[in-house]
Amino acid sequence: MFEATFFMLTIGAGCGLVLGLASKIFYVYEDPRIAKVENSLAGANCGGCGYAGCNAAAKAVVEGIAPSNVCVVGDLNMASKVAAIMGSDVLMAEPSISYNTCEGGNRATTKFNYMGLESCKAKAYLYGGDKDCKVGCLGLGDCIKACKFNAIYMSEEGFPIIKENSCVGCGACIEACPKGIIKIWTMSEKLLDFHGEYDALAPCRQGCPAEINIPKYISQIKKRDYEGAVNTIRERNPFLLSCGRVCPRPCETSCRRNVVDAPVSINQLKRFVADYEMNSGSRIPIRMATESGKKVAVIGAGPSGLACAYFLRRVGHSVTIFDDMPKPGGMIRYGIPEYRLPKEILEWEIEGILKTGIQLHSNVKLGRDFYISSLIASDFSAIFLGIGAWKDYNLKIGARKFKGFYSGISFLTKFASYQQKVLGSQEIPIGKKCVVIGGGNTAIDCVRTLVRLGAGEVSLIYRRTRKEMPANLEEIEAAEKEGVKFIFLTAPEEVLGNDEGKIIGLKCIKMELGEPDASGRRSPVPIEGSETIIETDMLIGAIGQGPNVDFKLQESKRVQDELILTRWNTIETIDPKTLQTNIPYIFAGGDAAKGASILVSGVADGRKAARSIDLFLNNKEIEPVPNALYGDKIEATFLKSVNGVKKTKRTPMPELDVKERIKSFVEVDLTLKEEDAQREAERCLSCCRICYNKDTLN
Repeated sequence: MFEATFFMLTIGAGCGLVLGLASKIFYVYEDPRIAKVENSLAGANCGGCGYAGCNAAAKAVVEGIAPSNVCVVGDLNMASKVAAIMGSDVLMAEPSISYNTCEGGNRATTKFNYMGLESCKAKAYLYGGDKDCKVGCLGLGDCIKACKFNAIYMSEEGFPIIKENSCVGCGACIEACPKGIIKIWTMSEKLLDFHGEYDALAPCRQGCPAEINIPKYISQIKKRDYEGAVNTIRERNPFLLSCGRVCPRPCETSCRRNVVDAPVSINQLKRFVADYEMNSGSRIPIRMATESGKKVAVIGAGPSGLACAYFLRRVGHSVTIFDDMPKPGGMIRYGIPEYRLPKEILEWEIEGILKTGIQLHSNVKLGRDFYISSLIASDFSAIFLGIGAWKDYNLKIGARKFKGFYSGISFLTKFASYQQKVLGSQEIPIGKKCVVIGGGNTAIDCVRTLVRLGAGEVSLIYRRTRKEMPANLEEIEAAEKEGVKFIFLTAPEEVLGNDEGKIIGLKCIKMELGEPDASGRRSPVPIEGSETIIETDMLIGAIGQGPNVDFKLQESKRVQDELILTRWNTIETIDPKTLQTNIPYIFAGGDAAKGASILVSGVADGRKAARSIDLFLNNKEIEPVPNALYGDKIEATFLKSVNGVKKTKRTPMPELDVKERIKSFVEVDLTLKEEDAQREAERCLSCCRICYNKDTLN
């Protein structure tokens, strides 16, 4: 008995020794925090976070791979507990939500009769699917079956709708979709997303420089979801009120309905919902990302500067704007007359942008009151130059030495300053016979302003024909109705003055159109012996403008790297798709980088620069978005025929009578009434890439 017991004890001791040695050799340490983190999670083991259960998610948190709010079904309190275990603050990461980017659905025509498995993935294996549209939804709902949170349902039109309040951003729907039309974004990612050549885009969206989802906001107007429409527009453009009034509407040129009758009045619908918010008595809240702790300086409070600041602020960065004018707005405040964009409306719009938390310093000039070097010394990590184009091009006909001569921007700015009672501003004496030289929007703004200021006779001289005028057609027509005299194919040669230095006339020469120039327009050629003199006592030269870069002379004395300019004295950017300059922390956009352009293009540049600055602040490579359109068009989406749609008249834009409007600076164009807005919204074909609603107006 003793021997047996001794033998068993010896074996036990030997096993213990072996196991002890094995535990030393093969010991796997498990961080005790893993169990604590796992116990703090929801315990659903749903895999919605992307990890194989809560234990795997907990390990990822401890290893620093996943954030403390990794659990998609957990709340902030749960994330705080996990953060406390890790000895850190809770990471307030933005929630990720899935979005369906295709709203074509069953409207897309079919290539063949599919009789296979009820699965999008199976259907996609056959020649990419049965739909004629290569990138559209196949409609069998693989995404719906994959969603574990009942966050997706199929619409009557045959495309999936994602319920944002139910979506946890797990990405299961993305994995299930063989067409790649579902994307998962945080709010910041969505704000800084850009159109791609493989996206399901309607033609109007491709025509909009700001890349607004036009069919979506018009659809929301149809449903009377005006707040939703405002939010949709504001994802791409914070200037709803201003663009709704002064935008030349390149989106309407691309509208598919052009093939049938006339484009949808897209801009009037934008203005309708923008005015709805303004007149509602309260502002629709604007969502912000968590503070990043990074500081950005924006120089210039014009459209590009304000837009850049707005998007940077929304994605969590701290932004300060520096502007040398008394009030923000840039050219849309000082260059666009009151009858087109009332200052009260502009004030309300800009106030909403600044209320997102943007700081503004007015009456401070770069190169005089502060410098780029001083901004860097003040802990600003990046700088955006949106200084606009305030320097008029010189006529070179000896006009500046005479009394009664103004440049276009100078005239409009002086008058706007006086009208807004800016300290030190003075009233401008108006002549009896006024002549404006130029063919762009600035020239038209000048002649229409002169009419309202009581000028006896107002003429516009342009060296080409009416057809070649770059001004908006509607503005040209409005000026004609208001009595402006147009003198085409005429070029100024010399300004004539009297002994007192006052203008008394303008010597001109007749022109004829020759061969097209670099811009594609036919070049004007003088006709010998056709000189004539036009009597005038007030002359305005509005032949274009560029940025004032005088600050560069002062800056070159303070910084090692000198900012590179183009031969047109605009600020050169390495790539027009990223807007970064030769100095890595400086970005430029809008009129300062591209020359004078329209409001919506400045807004587009502001968002483009915000994306690049965000990448820079996060130490990521600054490069264009892969496969992004950047203003290019998808040729296949511009159809030559649109069948099954009845012709309907475009809702006319309401406006003040000519006799009434020329007496004051009251706004000329008016806002659509609700019933008219609803009628016009019904004209929209709800287009996607190549599909559209047929017989929408039966």
